[in-house]
Amino acid sequence: MGTDIAAIFAAHRWSVHVVEPAENRWTAARRRISRSLAQIGSRGRPGEVALHATLAEVPWRGVGIVIECAPEKLALKQRLFAELERLAPVRAPLASNSSSFPISAIARGLKTRSRMLGLHFFMPAHLVPAVEVVRGRATDSAVAARCAALMQRLGKVPVNVKKDLPGFLANRLQHALMREALAMVERGLATPKDVDNAVRYGFGLRYLGAGPVMQRDLSGLDVHCAAAATMYPNLASNTRPGRTLRRLVARGKLGMKTGEGFYKWTPQSAKKTLARYERALLDALALLKRHKGG
Repeated sequence: MGTDIAAIFAAHRWSVHVVEPAENRWTAARRRISRSLAQIGSRGRPGEVALHATLAEVPWRGVGIVIECAPEKLALKQRLFAELERLAPVRAPLASNSSSFPISAIARGLKTRSRMLGLHFFMPAHLVPAVEVVRGRATDSAVAARCAALMQRLGKVPVNVKKDLPGFLANRLQHALMREALAMVERGLATPKDVDNAVRYGFGLRYLGAGPVMQRDLSGLDVHCAAAATMYPNLASNTRPGRTLRRLVARGKLGMKTGEGFYKWTPQSAKKTLARYERALLDALALLKRHKGG
């Protein structure tokens, strides 16, 4: 995520400083940034990207914004932001790319909590346009507005999230869908592949043209209300991850990275699927650019 976010800024001629303590990963990081820049199709010469082993090496005087992409460990993020608050220029927003922790929890104890917010990108960050701009309880609305405007200048689509709830906005929607998807698989209603096909080739395709709320206006709120009255009582309402998901995780079947999850993966099938996935995203991105608005 960090390298792809770096590519977004570099593509718009920003000078970027990436902090990666493991210097043996620098070659791979530079390779990833170059690849992402090529996929974005940046115009002109991109901005320079420098890698540093420590925060102390960054030339902080010229830094305009900080985006943290550390592992999802709350204590680690809190320590990082305590140091960032001390190092970064006072007007520089301090943003976290966390996908789950409340921004207010990460900012706890900071003296300048007003400039702390979430900028949550979606993988792969350089291809998916949306970025959630998440306000914590103490976030200055003017800082959030500045960051949203910056994301727009970088060619992204800012999604303003005004309340600091776990999962923010998009992940809450995704988890609601996934809860129902896994419940249907566990009930024997469909296979994982059938669920995926229903989304990819069914209603998911329509979401490129209109989001779920606008879709209801297009189809008629009376139709939706009647269908909801029938279905809502029968939808999954479990308050913990589904049984199948928990069993797979307990057995170490974590998906593509371990060779098996809901699907079985070989190095060849993983490479082929990831290539198809990125091609589909690039095609979808081109389509969205042709049909802006709404």
